Parts: sequence; structure tokens; C-alpha cells
Amino acid sequence: MKKIHYAIFLIAAIPFFLNAQSIHQENILYGAAYYHEYMPYERLDEDVRMMKEAGISVVRVGESTWSLFEPRDGEFEFAWMDRIIDKMYEAGIKVILGTPTYSIPAWLWHKHPEILIDYRNGREASYGIRQNMNITSPTFLFYSERIIRKMMEHYASHPGIIGYQVDNETEARGVNNYDFQVSFVNHLKKKYKTTENLNKIWGLNYWGMTIDSWEEVPPRDGVTNTGYKLEWARFNRKAVADFLTWQSEIVAEYKRDDQFIMHCFMPSVQNIDQISSASKMDVMAMNVYHGQQDDLTGNEIAFAGDYFRSVKGSNYLVTETNAQTIGWTSKTQQPPYPGQMRQNVYAHIGSGANMVEYWHWHSIHYGQEIYWKGVLSHDLQPNRAYAEVSKTAHELQKFGTKLVNLKKKNDVAILFSHDSNDALNFMPFNGSGSDWEESSNSAYRNQLVAQFHKVLYQNNIGVDFIFPEQLNLEKYKLVIIPSLYVASDELLQEISEYVKNGGHVIMQFKSGFSDENSMVRPVMAPGPLREACGFYYQEFSNIKALPLKDNPFQVEENFATDWMEYLIPETAQPLAYYDHPYFSEYPAVTINEYGKGTLLYEGSIFSDQIQAKLIKEAVERAGVKNPDLQFSWPLIAKSGVNGDGKTMHFYYNYSSDPIEFAYPHGSGKELVTAKSVKNGEVLTIAAWDIIIIEEN
Repeated sequence: MKKIHYAIFLIAAIPFFLNAQSIHQENILYGAAYYHEYMPYERLDEDVRMMKEAGISVVRVGESTWSLFEPRDGEFEFAWMDRIIDKMYEAGIKVILGTPTYSIPAWLWHKHPEILIDYRNGREASYGIRQNMNITSPTFLFYSERIIRKMMEHYASHPGIIGYQVDNETEARGVNNYDFQVSFVNHLKKKYKTTENLNKIWGLNYWGMTIDSWEEVPPRDGVTNTGYKLEWARFNRKAVADFLTWQSEIVAEYKRDDQFIMHCFMPSVQNIDQISSASKMDVMAMNVYHGQQDDLTGNEIAFAGDYFRSVKGSNYLVTETNAQTIGWTSKTQQPPYPGQMRQNVYAHIGSGANMVEYWHWHSIHYGQEIYWKGVLSHDLQPNRAYAEVSKTAHELQKFGTKLVNLKKKNDVAILFSHDSNDALNFMPFNGSGSDWEESSNSAYRNQLVAQFHKVLYQNNIGVDFIFPEQLNLEKYKLVIIPSLYVASDELLQEISEYVKNGGHVIMQFKSGFSDENSMVRPVMAPGPLREACGFYYQEFSNIKALPLKDNPFQVEENFATDWMEYLIPETAQPLAYYDHPYFSEYPAVTINEYGKGTLLYEGSIFSDQIQAKLIKEAVERAGVKNPDLQFSWPLIAKSGVNGDGKTMHFYYNYSSDPIEFAYPHGSGKELVTAKSVKNGEVLTIAAWDIIIIEEN
């Protein structure tokens, strides 16, 4: 085929400006993952024509095609992908190219079966699915580095490529191989120095499990020690971060200054350290999926956006999200209602996304993901989804420059602790199953953190996430702390000082119970938090749903569940008690004035309605103000400041009925209709629709 000399195209301006922490774009990118190699027949020209006609501006390619780039050991073929990228470039469609390391070719497995994962308890990975390899295997890393370097040498100068995706949805995936265990022991040597230190910190005198030499560290199978389990989980997170950093550094050797590096993270997965993993990346990217039809709430979109926007404190990319239906079988097919695909795009943008891509352009005709449908159905013809994508794309061409690089400033933050997430999975406070089995329900992430975020989102209270590694408490008026089960004295002291200096905190049960090594503190609970909390306790109990005495928050769903602590107030003021013959003397909720601030403590899990009351009162107490706080789901409001310094307001109707509301901000222009809007004007949002207003 004709070879394109890429250098002559470098004068074409690509709308990206890079610095160490973020990318600046001139418009929202909108597109899909594209896999021409999956097509049942040749149609590249037709796909490019349809994309261009629809207004698609970006595609993502290559992340699962190692076997095509290197069909045999040491034989490399790029012409098939050259043709795709060249066609996209000629059509003005930008390309993000992925390193193909998350799906190994059959020849590599056949030649080196030892690179597959050995799981715990003797189970071994098989070939036939992606992400089945040990990402720390030297053999895997050797072949991975070779294909990455060959690809970068070939593609780095192509002017159509704006960025690189390293691997895809990476996790440690339960790796338990011998070499991983050896690396873990070496990690312990470096961190704990001596076996005497390890014995003391982990409490290995219990059941007589002390070790005298590093060779005596047992494998992960069967381990019951909570300190070991926590450090193993940390090491798993470190292994992922090391792998993604290693790939990022290789790609950085070749990429141009106007190209970025990113990775597709999954918001539902918390067994990785996103901060460390993205340290050498220019931008965060994520794959977020959610319910459709009547199950579309926007919760998942907002959670993912708030989380990944917070990791780097900048805008992010959506590399995968729902097109038509999702599912590895046909049991969960929910084609979106009219308007929902378009609404979802603006929901991402309103949370700070600079790109929205679908997984994927076309529906696949074979394999596991037949029913994870793309923009085009299996017939590959224009359809209802394609029409809605086209409508959205052309809107973004008109006014996307006013939405890109949206900056958000929030006064409320949720503190997320990976260590507490892991430790509560090892010692769950609810759920079923044997006490010898670790929990897989991730109650911390999926129940506690999720409830706090959902209540904030549905009441239009903007929120960021903060992390023990980068607290920034002073930036916020209100900090919400889900069960901080694992925390150092220093972290707890920093929280106490924040309250003392005028900050406001909502804190949940089990906070401060264990130190940074998951050892229970040998002092009266809540340990170093006692003065700031204004109470102590010595007992706790699992409970079934219990009402609160006299319904103090005046809600229909007046109950606490799962867990309670026998709180004994010292300076704290009780706000609610349990309605129970033996627990009624112990408060379920307390508030303590400490220094200039307040700490509200929740000794149990409460209904969404009670949680909403507690959060709204805390928001008012902290002086968080926004006229949109008068609205609640299904009318959702988001806001931010655009590149021109103008405030943008987004309103979403998550229902099948029109919603009327009085616009509460300064006068401006509605972007879709180009109509002027005044403060107090009554506006109507149609079912599953949006209104976007730029203040004058």
C-alpha cells in the first residue's frame, strides 16, 4: 500500500496542550472504540464515512490485538492498523492507540504457560479469556516491552494519534504465583527490616505463628492474620501501579509532546491505587457502565466523575460507557429510552469529562461480548442509537467549546480509604457466608461510600473525593468520613485538628478502631479520636433493622441496621437513640462541638432518608450554599466554570415526565435552543432531557 510520510502532516494543529498533570482541549472529544478487525466483512471506508457523517471526532483502537500485531513470535505486522489510522486521519477523526498487553496471543501462552496466573488454593488460569496472566512475570514483561517498543517506534510520529492507552482495566486479578510471593517477601524485608519487627507489628505470637527467618513467611493461601492480609492487598495495589508506571515510562520515551498517556480505570474496582498508578500519566480515563431505561439515575456517572476528577484534580476522559445494551449474556438487555444516550453524554461533561467514548462502534458477531452492543447493531446499519449520537455530536460541534475544560469547585469531600476497604472485607460487619471466608461484597465501597455519595448527588450537593495520601482537608467546609477502620495516629490527629480549626465532619462507625497495620488499638475506642468525637465505647453489636426512638428525623424509613456501638457521651450531644429495651440508653447519632468545628458521628447504618436529613443539616451547619440545593432527584443540577471564565449550569431530568423549575442563577443563554434565560424564569425540561445555561 502507499506509505504516508507522517512528517509532512505535523504542521496540522492538534488541539492538545500538555503539562505534567493535565491536558487542555479546544473541544469535547466524542466517539467510540473501533475494532475493524472484528468485522464480518470489509467495511472500513463505510465505517469512516458513517462516523464522519455522524460527527464522531475520536476513536480508540488496538488494545486487544497483540495477536495481530505479532502473529508469531518476533514477527510484527502493522500494515493492517496503518490503514485504519490513516483513514481516520484523512477523515479528521483523532485516534487513541492502546498497548495490547491485556490480551496475550495464543503462541505466547503455548510457548510460556508459566506466565498464566496461579490463583489461591491451587487453581490455575486457563487460556481463552483476557487478563489471565501474571503482570509481574519477567517473561510476560519481556514480551510486553518488546511489542510496546515496536509499536511506539512505528506509530509515535503519526499525526493522527493524539494519545496512548497503556493496557486496559488492569488489576492484579488474584495473582498468587511463586515469583509474586517471592517479591512480596522481598517487599516485607524492605518495609519491616527484621522478622522481629514483623512478629510484633502483625501480632504473630497469636496461635504461635512467629517466624524466625524470611523463608518462613507462609504463602497467602490459608493465612488468617489481618496484618498479613492488609499488606498483601497493598502489595497487589503496588504491583498494578508498578506495571502501569513501567508501561507509561516506556511510552513516554517515544511519544510527542502533543500526545498524552492514560489508562482505562474502572470505578467499580477498588483493589488498585489510582493515585500511584496514574503518577506518570497525563490524564485519568475511566470505563463506567450503568442501568438504562427506568434504572438510569446518573448516580454511577456522577460517582465515577467525582472520583477520577479528584485523583489528579483535573478533567478526565470517558473511554467506555453504554451505547445500546450491555451484558455478557442476553439477560440484562436495556436499550436506552429516547434521549438517554444524549443525556448521559452531558452528564459526563457536567462532572468534568473532556471526552466521551462508547464501547463500542459496532456490535460484535461472535465471542463473549455479543450482547454488549455498540452504536451500530449487528446489522451494521444506521439506527436509533446512531441518530442520537449524530444529534449529540453536532450539538458539541456547535457549542462544545463552551463545555470543555470545565472547572468545578466543591465545598464537600468524601474521604476514601483503600486500606479500610480491604480491612473491612477481611473482617466484614455484615453479609452472609462462613467466618473463614473473606467478603466479596465490598460493603465499604458499595454500601457505605456509595450511600453517602448517592445522597449528596441526589440532593445536588457537589462533592470531591480525598484520600489519606493527599488529604487537603483545609480546602473543604464539610468532610464525610465513611468507616475509617484502618488509620494511623497521624491521620486521625490531622482529622481532629481540622475539626478543632473550624472544619465540620460526618464520621461513621468503626472509625479509628485499628491502626495502620490493622491492629486493634489497645485503648478505649475510638482511640485518638475520643476528644474530637466526645464519647467512648467498649461494646458493639450486630443488629437487625431497629427504629430510632420517637422518629427524631421525621422520616418514613426510620431505621438503623447492621451495626451499633454502645456510645457513652462525654462532651458529645446525642441526636437520636435506638428504640430497643436494652440499647435505648446508647445514642445512635451524636454531635460534638470541638474547638471551632463540629464532628457528627453515626454509630450505625441509617436509611437513605435519615442520611439525607443528617447531611443536609451538616451542609447548612458548615455554611455550604448553592441555590440548586432546593432541588432534588429526579431534577439534578451540576455547575462549573468554563475556559472563558463563565459559569455553566446543567439541569437533567431523570424521569419520563416533564419537570418545571424556577431558574435560580444569573441571567444567561441556554445553549441548545440559544434562548435567553433570566433569574426566576420557569423552565421546563422534557423527559430524559437536559438544559445547559451559560451565565452572562
